[in-house]
Amino acid sequence: MVVLVLGLALGGLACANREESALRKIERTGVLRVGTDATYPPFETIDPATGALVGFDVDLVRALAGRLQAKAEFVVVPFDGIVPGLKSGKYDLVVSAMTITPERARQIRFTRPYTVAGQSIVVRREGGSGGSIANLTGKRVGCQLATTGEMEAKKIPQARVVSFDAIGAAFRDLENGNLDAVIADTPTARIFVRDHTTLRLAGEPLTREEFGMAVRLSDADLAEAIDRALQELRATGEMQVIESRWGIASGDGSP
Repeated sequence: MVVLVLGLALGGLACANREESALRKIERTGVLRVGTDATYPPFETIDPATGALVGFDVDLVRALAGRLQAKAEFVVVPFDGIVPGLKSGKYDLVVSAMTITPERARQIRFTRPYTVAGQSIVVRREGGSGGSIANLTGKRVGCQLATTGEMEAKKIPQARVVSFDAIGAAFRDLENGNLDAVIADTPTARIFVRDHTTLRLAGEPLTREEFGMAVRLSDADLAEAIDRALQELRATGEMQVIESRWGIASGDGSP
């Protein structure tokens, strides 16, 4: 009888653990595990001098984790694998300059938007194409795999789209003459243009996109907690300090 009761108790505990929500786990452990692709400045990148993960998203998540009385623990993963990693439980939150789209929202649950950006075209300063999709017809266009930049590139008639695991590799190929243009989020495009004088932005942004953090579809309570934390960070001015630190204009995502 004792063995039976013990077995039932252990079985009930195991069942309770399986049913523990992501928010309850974060509250219990004090750790918020976050998936991100560290190749996209100014949002998330590796500081070459220190090897540390830095960026607007990184600082924002650390401030947000503090609101949840937890410590952010980052898991660096390629962008095209970031949603599968979330769904499989490798981390409980994705923060990686991710545009909210209907296709993604069928797989994951987005928080309220935390910034806004758009896609821009970058070309070589000398002899580069013009700043419109029409100018890129039949051209070689680089982008990052599984991004909205790739979606825009694939709309260009007869374009030869080359998708890279990291956006920096696309810009290097552009500099070397292997591409005619790169399409990337405007803040990221401006960073690379600033640091590479052979490149320039061409025309106005192609799109206006809202960035959101993401959790699993089943973790509505965690999404709500993050939404509250984001509102608090905005209300106290902490969000604006972080935006200023990384050159993100308050509310619109443009440096």
